[in-house]
Amino acid sequence: MEDLFQKLNTEQKLYQMFILGYEGENPHACPNLTNALKSGLGGVIFFTQNIYDKERFKNAVQMIKEDALISPFLSIDQEGGRVERTLNLYGKSHYLSAREAAKCGKNTVKQQTQWISEELKYLGLNMNFAPVLDVDTNPDNPVIADRSYSSNPEEVIKYGKIAVETYIKNGIIPVGKHFPGHGDTAADSHIEMPETALDIEELEKIHIKPFKALCDILPAIMVAHVHYKAFDNEKIPASVSSNIINGYLRNKLNFKGLVISDDMVMGGIKRFTPFEACKRAINAGVNMFIYRNSDDSTTNLIEQLANAVEKGEIDINKIDKSLDYIRLIKKCF
Repeated sequence: MEDLFQKLNTEQKLYQMFILGYEGENPHACPNLTNALKSGLGGVIFFTQNIYDKERFKNAVQMIKEDALISPFLSIDQEGGRVERTLNLYGKSHYLSAREAAKCGKNTVKQQTQWISEELKYLGLNMNFAPVLDVDTNPDNPVIADRSYSSNPEEVIKYGKIAVETYIKNGIIPVGKHFPGHGDTAADSHIEMPETALDIEELEKIHIKPFKALCDILPAIMVAHVHYKAFDNEKIPASVSSNIINGYLRNKLNFKGLVISDDMVMGGIKRFTPFEACKRAINAGVNMFIYRNSDDSTTNLIEQLANAVEKGEIDINKIDKSLDYIRLIKKCF
């Protein structure tokens, strides 16, 4: 794998920085995904629409592995509760939400994380966008709520640590989300860009606290499409904020893992064109982008970014730095 990374051209390096989804059960019905995998795609994300039968899905995952130039991250949002991608297998939620599991105690959180890990391994996956490390402090929050372990940061740390360690023990890459904390917002970042006016002291005391406590053991963190006034006067989400990613997460918290964006087709990032959003995010320190679609627009975006690198509009050193993080995690898992 090391030799393959060293031989990548600029466009292939950019493909490594993307995690793409596809429609339906058969990945070969999506030529863009197949071509992306052969061009060095860094990862694939799976949704409910991809999983109707365990054996058919395992075969689809194997097809993806065989098409890939470099072994990809095979990822999913399998939190438990209302965010599960295996609903078609069981007809309903198969696992407890984070809040419900936490109410049952440490053994339940550990056992449930073990079961999720075993199922993901059986299906051939190696990355889970979990645990949610947001602290649920706003009762009007439409998107976090029971996805959070607790409204108490110490409880989130306690249960989040159990989840992270259990995933890692089972060879699943856990991705803590949504940095620097989505728990106080009153809007859904899938639809629009939420804003929080909390000052830095409040953020550090509550919302950043779980990430700070666990950043030494987390291999990856997902950044939110939320605007934090404490960090930026300009109305931009954390996912394109150099103050938050380069300045705080990297330099202050000394995070050494992979920084991944939330889905880049969400409403919270729509104020920018896809090219401008990715360009700003790369400069801010994002290492990988999630796009749920493998359509022509995504392929064209990667080509556009590669051209911008060749022209010197995007620093190739930032691309190479991202590949260092990606290569390290892939080597470890």
